[in-house]
Amino acid sequence: MAAILKGRPPARLIAEFSNHVIATDLPALPAERRADVVAFAGRRIAALPSPMKLGVGIVAVVVGGLGRIVGLPRLTAVLVRRPLPVLGDYVRLVRSLSYAYVWETWPSTGPDGSSVD
Repeated sequence: MAAILKGRPPARLIAEFSNHVIATDLPALPAERRADVVAFAGRRIAALPSPMKLGVGIVAVVVGGLGRIVGLPRLTAVLVRRPLPVLGDYVRLVRSLSYAYVWETWPSTGPDGSSVD
């Protein structure tokens, strides 16, 4: 928690959650592309203004803790389908960064993450 207060969001927790969101939304996206997307989202979140970074960091810790209790894949599936206040904003942040990166970098990507050539 001290790192969050110093303006460093928990990169590992954000990466784990982002990976699950992308895998849920774009199941056919190849693993190496998903890794690129997760890295991009992490870089963009780390570059947020301090107050936003603090908020995202706190939410990431809450989601990470809940994920340890119920399982991150199960929690991610629930949050993706049923956006809850604040937690839903975290999902939307990850999705918006991910989708923008996927379709900007690989424009021929299909809606499931597969390559459409």
